Amino acid sequence: MTTALVKKRIDTIDMMRGLVILLMLLDHVRERFYYHVQVSDPMDISITEPGLFFSRFAAHFCAPVFVFLTGLSAWLYAHPVQSAPRSARGFLFKRGLFLIALEVTVITVSWMGSYHTVWLQVIWAIGVSMLALAAMLALPYRVLAVLGLLIVFGHNALTPINFMPGEWGYNLWTILHDRNYLLQSEGLNIRASYPVLPWIGVILLGYVAGPLYAMAATTRRRWLLRLGATCLLLLVLLRGFNIYGETLPWQLQASASESLMAILNFTKYPPSLHFLLVTLGLMFLLLAQMERWQNKAAQVLVTFGSVPMFFYILHLYVLLALYSICMALFGPNQGALFGVNQLSLIWLISIVLAVLLYWPTKWFSQYKHSSKKAWLRYL
Repeated sequence: MTTALVKKRIDTIDMMRGLVILLMLLDHVRERFYYHVQVSDPMDISITEPGLFFSRFAAHFCAPVFVFLTGLSAWLYAHPVQSAPRSARGFLFKRGLFLIALEVTVITVSWMGSYHTVWLQVIWAIGVSMLALAAMLALPYRVLAVLGLLIVFGHNALTPINFMPGEWGYNLWTILHDRNYLLQSEGLNIRASYPVLPWIGVILLGYVAGPLYAMAATTRRRWLLRLGATCLLLLVLLRGFNIYGETLPWQLQASASESLMAILNFTKYPPSLHFLLVTLGLMFLLLAQMERWQNKAAQVLVTFGSVPMFFYILHLYVLLALYSICMALFGPNQGALFGVNQLSLIWLISIVLAVLLYWPTKWFSQYKHSSKKAWLRYL
């Protein structure tokens, strides 16, 4: 791969972010207004309707794409347009700490409207992964690639390892591999919901994939197609024969749709190898196709993807406000929760919110890219 400097901003990266942001919106609307219908991890296909299963499956793409593109964007930062290469270590370190601080303050409050439990979720995982990448930037590209592959392909072999609360390795292993509570008390709980070890592997692979975006578009597209096809072919082999890479083997079910659900029923916490192969594989194929997208819909996706942190915080607080209003007006109608009875309404709410939130997102995107204020880079 060439290490020539990137000559211009690649819109397909923002386009890809924009697509998964809309999928994320759908999933978070589900968590607000369809939370009374629980989904497990992996999902229990015997009690999960197909519409809910595939809506949740679509949302699986969000975290892998965000983390991979964070690594790729770090490479782009290190190879700025019309400037000499620079180290991304300082930016990664400061941005990683900023994201962790956001997670434990602004974002935690946005979920429950209170501060009784700190949820260490995807923003936390991205922040920690950025710190890990910053610490390893001095290593050669080949070493980073090998480490990334070893983590992504090897972490499933660590599943049998576990620690009980109070044992010496419990807190570290909870952060790295097994989601659980780090602290439980009357005043405050801290739960690590996104084990970070696999995500460190993903961000490393994103960084070493950066030189793809110093290639000519036709060459890059061929590489992306090859990477996507390789991931999906490997998934077919490993998943088809239940060889390795997933905690829950699939079995034939009573119907074709249920069998497909069983095949695609991957573990997200922590993300299994199969989970990462399908999400990153399809991401590569979509990135290749997006090279040719030149329409209004593509520009809408670019707008959403150009300010992902702004949209993330904005939509969480809008959903919190909407839910609070519904509870005040109608009260709980699903046990202690308020919710809708049809999944189609979740899709409708998501579409309406996407349209309404597009305008403030577009305004902020234009403001960010016309301003020279350094703090705006963090949003």
